[in-house]
Amino acid sequence: MAWTLFGWLTKNSRGRPALPEVICNTSLLQYLHQVGLLHILPSLARPVIIPASVVDELAAGRALGLDLPDPAGLEWITVQTPHSAPVLPMVTDLGPGETQVIALAIERQGAVAVLDDAIARQVAQNLGIRFTGTLGLLLDAKRTGAIRAITPVLDQLQSLRFRVSPRTREAVRRMAGESQES
Repeated sequence: MAWTLFGWLTKNSRGRPALPEVICNTSLLQYLHQVGLLHILPSLARPVIIPASVVDELAAGRALGLDLPDPAGLEWITVQTPHSAPVLPMVTDLGPGETQVIALAIERQGAVAVLDDAIARQVAQNLGIRFTGTLGLLLDAKRTGAIRAITPVLDQLQSLRFRVSPRTREAVRRMAGESQES
């Protein structure tokens, strides 16, 4: 089952639904930027936090000529460095971005980690961290009307080498009400 931010809504001091705090990895920012949808993120979550390693990963990619966003130009992003990274289990398959996202999620209880990597999601689940991914955020965007349809975005993501199995693709389309089976 894909978790979406709607599944993590809380109540504010006035009893109204409050957008969850999210901590994002590089892949979400990369792919939303490349499909022209990065602007939807602040309407789905506040605040949006990224670790310093994600800033570094994006800068390294831009230096190689990749089309990646510069977080310095996005006033709705807060950059933070985790203090608890050394207490994480030694998982050698995680990159610096995933490791710092998980560390920040440990420190900021109640935040939702945005992770697409399967191993990172497994680590988050094992640590009891709430998480979602790019596809979950796209489902939220469809539900809020920020995007009209998810299928064209899935097509764009696949052309950018975003890995999604046919089964997952169909499940997301079904949840978005865009499948012949829905």
